Amino acid sequence: MPTRDNIVFTVERDYQRGPIEKEAVDALNALRPHLARAGFIAARLSLKNAQTANNTLALLGMPALLLDEWGVVIEANDAMSELPDAVRWRAQDRIALGDETADALLRSALAQLDSPSPATVNSFALRSQTGAAALVAHLVPVRRSAQDIFGRSSALLVFTPVTGRKAPPVELLRSLFDLTPSEARVARSLAAGESLDDIAATGGVTRNTVRTQLQQVMSKIGCTRQAEVTALLSNIALGAGR
Repeated sequence: MPTRDNIVFTVERDYQRGPIEKEAVDALNALRPHLARAGFIAARLSLKNAQTANNTLALLGMPALLLDEWGVVIEANDAMSELPDAVRWRAQDRIALGDETADALLRSALAQLDSPSPATVNSFALRSQTGAAALVAHLVPVRRSAQDIFGRSSALLVFTPVTGRKAPPVELLRSLFDLTPSEARVARSLAAGESLDDIAATGGVTRNTVRTQLQQVMSKIGCTRQAEVTALLSNIALGAGR
C-alpha cells in the first residue's frame, strides 16, 4: 500500500482443478486497484474500531479485557496491570486466572458463549491465597449493537475488585453474582455467620428450602461446599472507585 501497510488476499478453489487460469489471473489483476483501495479503507476502519474499543475499556474504570471466541485477548485496558497475580499472561495473547477454580469456570463459560441458553456461571469470584474474595470476574457476551463498539470480539471480561467488610449488602451480592433476592439473603446470612436453621427460622421457610437456595448460590458463585461460600463472602465489599 502507499502507506507501507501490507494487505493479503487469498483466492482458493478445489485442488483438483489445478492452477488458476491466466484469464482469471488477468481479471483479478484488473481488479487490483479497486481491491487495494477497499482493503486500505477496511484496514483503517478496523484500526479505528480498535481505538474506540480501547477508549471504551478505559472509561470503565475497572480492569477489563476483550476476548474473541477462542479466548484470545484482543484489547486490554491499563487497569489490567494492577492484577499481576490474579491474571497471568500466556503465549499467543491468552490469559489464565490465578484462581484455578475461577479459571475453569472461565473456560467453561467461554465454550458456551454461542449457546442460546448458556448454563455456565458468567460471574465468579477469584480468591486470594488466604481463600478470601479478591475479585469478581464478569464475562459479558458481545452481541448485536455492542459489536459496533467492540468489533470482532465475542466477550468482555471485567474484574470488580473487592475489599474487606463483613456481611455484604444483599444488593451488592445480587449485583456481583446475579442472585435472586432469596439467594442473596441466604448468601448474606451465611457470610454473617448464621446457620441454615437460623436462616430458615428468620425467613419463615423450611431448612430444605434454604438448602436448595444454597445449592443455587454455590452454582452461581462457583463453590462446592458451604464453608467455601462463607469464607468467600464474609469479607466482600466494593473497592473505592477512581
